[in-house]
Amino acid sequence: MTELRTRMVRDMTLRGFSPRTHKSYIAAVVHVARHDRRSPDQLTNEEVQAYLLHLVQHRKLAWASCRLAVNAFRFLYHVTLERDRTEFRVPAPKVPQKLPEILSREEVWRLLDAASSPKHRLLLATTYAAGLRVSEVVALKVSDIDPERLTIRVEHGKGGKDRYVPLADRLLVELRRSWHVVPPAHWVFPNRQGPRPIDITVAQKIYMLTTLRAGIRKQGGLHSLRHAYATHLLEAGTDLHTVQRLLGHSQISTTMRYVHLSQHRVLGTRSPLDLPQPPAA
Repeated sequence: MTELRTRMVRDMTLRGFSPRTHKSYIAAVVHVARHDRRSPDQLTNEEVQAYLLHLVQHRKLAWASCRLAVNAFRFLYHVTLERDRTEFRVPAPKVPQKLPEILSREEVWRLLDAASSPKHRLLLATTYAAGLRVSEVVALKVSDIDPERLTIRVEHGKGGKDRYVPLADRLLVELRRSWHVVPPAHWVFPNRQGPRPIDITVAQKIYMLTTLRAGIRKQGGLHSLRHAYATHLLEAGTDLHTVQRLLGHSQISTTMRYVHLSQHRVLGTRSPLDLPQPPAA
């Protein structure tokens, strides 16, 4: 490990950054060093900004990926290298925000029933039953499951925050059934290639292949089950702040989008034309 990387890791650790943030920031810095063939501490602010434009214009990376690189460079140059507060920027996307297609409860059950193996079904059921992000479900450890308190601990969620979500009775039954056949050592969804959890890409592939088997043509990846979880909770009458806590959202505005996706709330709203006619003047 180079001295610069050691310093950057130390600074991130002191500020309580999550392991996932460590990995993402270091990767961004490694990539700019390879691109310019120089140590990052030798690059000028203008060269770093030129690299960011390269990511947008030539690599065609998603805005979120470019934004992550911006945050990594700001931390490296402003915190670790203590440079001036030059702002690195990438142009914001000029695309309309499209609401995701939400799976109905019937489609969720169809999906689970179409799984090609009990392990695949368990992965999909866990994601939906707990409303987990893809990165959260693959990182689940056996010790995170508490059958006595009926809770699941989500460790190092987005923003590095831990949270607890309810452990559904049906999910506990499926977990016990699976563990009776193959008792897990550490990870709930272990990788066949070694002592680590399955890759996110593998989890996404399981979801996509199962949607094909189930005949579901709605767009989206494994995260669709998290969208469905939140929307179905709201449709069942769960209050917005509870859903916010279960999803691990820091801002209520992030959770508010699911109100727009709730068909019961939208379709159950009366048109103003159907309201009682006011008395004639």
